[in-house]
Amino acid sequence: MLKEYHVYILLCSDGTYYTGMTSNLENRMLQHDNAEFPKAYTARRRPLKLEFTATFSQVYDAIEFEKRIKKWSGQKKKALTEGDFERLKDLAECRNLTNYKVFIAE
Repeated sequence: MLKEYHVYILLCSDGTYYTGMTSNLENRMLQHDNAEFPKAYTARRRPLKLEFTATFSQVYDAIEFEKRIKKWSGQKKKALTEGDFERLKDLAECRNLTNYKVFIAE
């Protein structure tokens, strides 16, 4: 049996998102729910809700995806968890003055 790796997003009680990666999602969720690591980000932000998971067969792919979405804004993570890919695309667009859409609008 091939090993699977899961990238997940949790919605914390304070409205923030936590992104992580594991090869055992069920066990990792128990660790989060039970605050097994008292100094961890999620320990003081319980209850937690699993909002999104993506499964990978290669650990490197999971690590790369986790690193990418950890840098995202809360709005982008929310769009991903809701499956709103149009909003996600919009939020991913460059918003500085060199963006062609800004240039054309002026």
